[in-house]
Amino acid sequence: MSLNSQFPKQVPFLPGHVFSDPFKENHHKTQQFSHINGTVQEKTNFIHEEFDPNLMDSMKFNAPPNLTYGSRQPPENDYIPRIQPPWLKYDRAVLRFYGYFQESVVENPNENFRIRRVIIYYYLSDGTIHVTEPRVPNAGIPQGLFIKRQKITKKLGKQDFYKWEDFQLCTNVNFYERVFRIQDCDTYTREFYEYMGKPLNLPEQMPRDNFENIRETKDLKINPPDTKEYKEYFEVKLGGGHPNGGLNKYLQNDRKVLSFDIIWDDASIEGQLNYYTLNYYLADDTCEVKEVRKQNSGKDPYPLMLRRQKIPKAPILTHYPGMTLKKEEFYSPQDLICGNTVKIYGRECFIYGCDDFTKEYYLNVLGIQQKPATLKQERGKKFYQPVPPYNGYGYEEDSLGSVYSLQPKPPKKDVRKNFTQDQFILRFEARQISEVREENSRRFIISFYCGDDTVQVYQTSERNSGIWGGKFQERSRQKNPLTNDYYTERDFQLGGIVQFNVYKFQLMRADEFTINYMRQKPDVFKEADISQIIAKLRLFADGYPNFDSFLLDLMKKLDKQLKGYIDFEELSQGLLELGFNLTLQEQYFLMREFDRNGEWKLCMQSLWESLGGKRA
Repeated sequence: MSLNSQFPKQVPFLPGHVFSDPFKENHHKTQQFSHINGTVQEKTNFIHEEFDPNLMDSMKFNAPPNLTYGSRQPPENDYIPRIQPPWLKYDRAVLRFYGYFQESVVENPNENFRIRRVIIYYYLSDGTIHVTEPRVPNAGIPQGLFIKRQKITKKLGKQDFYKWEDFQLCTNVNFYERVFRIQDCDTYTREFYEYMGKPLNLPEQMPRDNFENIRETKDLKINPPDTKEYKEYFEVKLGGGHPNGGLNKYLQNDRKVLSFDIIWDDASIEGQLNYYTLNYYLADDTCEVKEVRKQNSGKDPYPLMLRRQKIPKAPILTHYPGMTLKKEEFYSPQDLICGNTVKIYGRECFIYGCDDFTKEYYLNVLGIQQKPATLKQERGKKFYQPVPPYNGYGYEEDSLGSVYSLQPKPPKKDVRKNFTQDQFILRFEARQISEVREENSRRFIISFYCGDDTVQVYQTSERNSGIWGGKFQERSRQKNPLTNDYYTERDFQLGGIVQFNVYKFQLMRADEFTINYMRQKPDVFKEADISQIIAKLRLFADGYPNFDSFLLDLMKKLDKQLKGYIDFEELSQGLLELGFNLTLQEQYFLMREFDRNGEWKLCMQSLWESLGGKRA
């Protein structure tokens, strides 16, 4: 009996008056399909089928009747429809009308109303309409999308929508109690109406308002007459030619440039000696001053101190250039002599040299021999910039790029190694080494990616251990605190200790792929090469009288109970008693090599024979 049935019937069946039954235990939903004995079954307990006695009688006498009643009606439209629906027939077909509406303007003495132009789009595929308003600069009103694409009713509250037959030129349409006047349309719309047998009226002119008249008056520009052009026109009309006094000089001295080396001593607080190149163009007596850039000068790269122009000896500075009647005297080739000083807009520059063409020009044309001046040689300044410590953001090579260069470049990657070693991932099971006793029981999976030498750490968890499992450290390159170099695959050995940031881990086990990978690279993982491990064991025979006594002592200490096989703990304990310092990885591969039955037991007979003992 449910809890709701115990309440009186007078309580209304409303939210808050119905409570869940706390004694209900079965909350499942009935499923119709299930698997029984590996077969898909359907439950028909809840399916009601009508009983047809005629069908049953026909099945008894093996004469099934015609189960189809009546003839099949031919379809109106096949998969290739004969009557195309609107969405297919009028796909991407849009009618475009040009119109406007009048909006009143208050509190403005210049205008009482404004004509706002709109474009009305009618989509034939679904009968939707959207209205946009072209943008008018400096109109002061928001423009753009006026009505979103939707079906629009002719009257509010009714389901009578606008159709394409309702649009006609020189008529009004009412969209949401706003009247729009249609005055024109595009060519496609006119052709569509003519094809449908309903031609449109002639378009009408768009009315103008005061705002448009005022805007055209403001944008009207009248260019003032040019005095120079008028003078040239009158000279030609009176019989004179086009004035071009510098044409002969241009033809004789085109592409002839005098180049001088100048220096400017900046006497300001942060000033220094600045070197420039002054180019004098003989074609039009103009000059340009280029800066001689030096590497690591600490200056912004401004190639020109002065663009190409005539340099006056005493410049006349006015608020409006060209509005003075005073004549200026400009520098000429006779003024540019090595050893002289040139004043460039207040900067006194010393000429100390020139190129070979300039020397020949002065000697052949002006009869002046240029003698370059000697300057004191500046001692090269050596700067030592200490490398700042790594701040922990990003990779250290990427951060050092901004230390070595003002325009840092990304560090180069070992593409060859990335392509050849990217598929190799070494996985180790490790435990944390910590001063806290509870932390030592935490287990981790350390993955080393050989393609880019990155390390990723995952933490494993057991039920009811109180430790959250999951990603412990993001994949990144880690530095070895002992060598201050990044970890490589050579540093990951079984039993070894690795440190990532402040966490220390001891590698306990490795997966099968990692073990095989170590065996295939004996030059990198020397402790995984069984031949080198056996050779290392044989070296301990130097402390014995002969090799046979070494083998006998080794076998007695390892297999004290003479069982013929030992486990890993007995192997480690026996080597410790003998003083043979084999690493955990060497012991692991030694145990793995001589495990004959796959029970993680070292066969003493196989070890005896591999060390050089005689067969019994």
